[in-house]
Amino acid sequence: MTDRSTPIVVEQTFPVSRAKLWNAITQHDQMIQWFFEDIPDFRPEVGFTTQFNVHSGGRNFLHVWSITESIPGHKIVYDWRYKDLPGVGKVTFEILEGQQGSRLRVINEGLDSFPSDVPEFTRESCVRGWKYLVQESLRDFLEPAEN
Repeated sequence: MTDRSTPIVVEQTFPVSRAKLWNAITQHDQMIQWFFEDIPDFRPEVGFTTQFNVHSGGRNFLHVWSITESIPGHKIVYDWRYKDLPGVGKVTFEILEGQQGSRLRVINEGLDSFPSDVPEFTRESCVRGWKYLVQESLRDFLEPAEN
């Protein structure tokens, strides 16, 4: 098993209800504030598909997402691809009960199916990206600093 074939797992506990965390990861108006601002639409329904562009390293990555599983308040699973690039990933967002709030576990699988010569598809880049999104951006969205 190569390093790129090992799933990436990032977890974070938030001092919010399961419902509030679910809304943050599935409601379009909230997702664009912490996840990707260019998502044109989103519905947490099996079969829903969306696409949007992310510019990185002088390249465009047209993300193509399809929802393959949705258990409201608990779990949502994406089929995650990039237009014009080989490979398919699977990203699972799962909400668990935490001791002091709700715990989010994000699992990214299939990294090894994407081209290994693209810097954005290294394991290190993906781990950094998921940690930033979950442990910084989503945290800051759900727990804004007191003024």
